[in-house]
Amino acid sequence: MTSRLLAILAVKKAGTYLRQQFKQDARVFALKSAHEIVTQADKGAEKIILALLKKHSTNARILSEESGLYDYNSNWLWVVDPLDGTTNFRVHNPLFSISLALYHIDKPMLGVVYAPYLDELFVAEKGKGATLNGKRIHVSKTSELKKSFLTYCYGTHPKHMRMAVELYRYFKMKSVDMRQMGSAAVELAWVATGRTESIVIPGTHPWDAAAGVLLVTEAGGKTTDFSGKPWRFVDKKTRKIRMNADLLATNGKIHQKILQHLK
Repeated sequence: MTSRLLAILAVKKAGTYLRQQFKQDARVFALKSAHEIVTQADKGAEKIILALLKKHSTNARILSEESGLYDYNSNWLWVVDPLDGTTNFRVHNPLFSISLALYHIDKPMLGVVYAPYLDELFVAEKGKGATLNGKRIHVSKTSELKKSFLTYCYGTHPKHMRMAVELYRYFKMKSVDMRQMGSAAVELAWVATGRTESIVIPGTHPWDAAAGVLLVTEAGGKTTDFSGKPWRFVDKKTRKIRMNADLLATNGKIHQKILQHLK
């Protein structure tokens, strides 16, 4: 089984499970931190995905949001977010997703984002473009900030939240709109498909963005940190995982207009 087929199988199986759980009462949850929650659905979807990865991709490392890092001796790394948008999910908001990516050392090779309730499957492979439900997608051609639809998200540290609020205040009046949708993976996929022009994320977690950054770049967009350097969360030499790396993803045409305010 190819990595692409394995990834699609994993997110589809987990998606079926999440659709079933979505109809149930998902309000029973635990706090992972002051601003992060986890439900039984997170754990259940992760179990499905990890079982498939460990069975069919035995030599790869695995980084998963709920279980952490399975650090095998390999240059290949799967990055898993079994339920991105847990808060949306638990209040029966259908805007949630599953994110699964495959990296070779520090380079994204495969990215899959699946929104189960919307039945939208976004797939990107390095050098092969990006698709939505099998149809090729591209970022928007909008080049003016005032005509752009922007989104934002943020990490769990208070400083990331404060920065996000400041960015919202600044860009809200300079664009068509700026909104937070509640699922970074979906918001990255929306940049890739041209529904929005940008997402800004102070302090993103690797599992939230690992798949989405490849979707954006393969659809013709651009991803960097807030200094303008390529977004990375794996150290090429040590293979250590970097947490809370700031991310700007855009259609490329408005990238500098936003970046100049972030530097």
